[in-house]
Amino acid sequence: MSDCGCDKARKDLEEYLRDEVCKTEHADLQAHLETCAECREEALVATTLTAVIARACKETAPEQLRDQVLARLRAGQATHH
Repeated sequence: MSDCGCDKARKDLEEYLRDEVCKTEHADLQAHLETCAECREEALVATTLTAVIARACKETAPEQLRDQVLARLRAGQATHH
């Protein structure tokens, strides 16, 4: 296990966070993140952003808003035909 350096860590960060790198690369990236505050911060930002986006994608609009949007779309389509 060796420190892979900032350039490699930043290049492979997304794959590392999705656990899509081989065991050796994973160990090297992990070693780098343990010793480099800047790359560790970048990993935290990426992880947080991914979690926020995933959570937002699970939310649904209120039924009343959905009905209003559909009504306006139907009204717009009716005036264009």
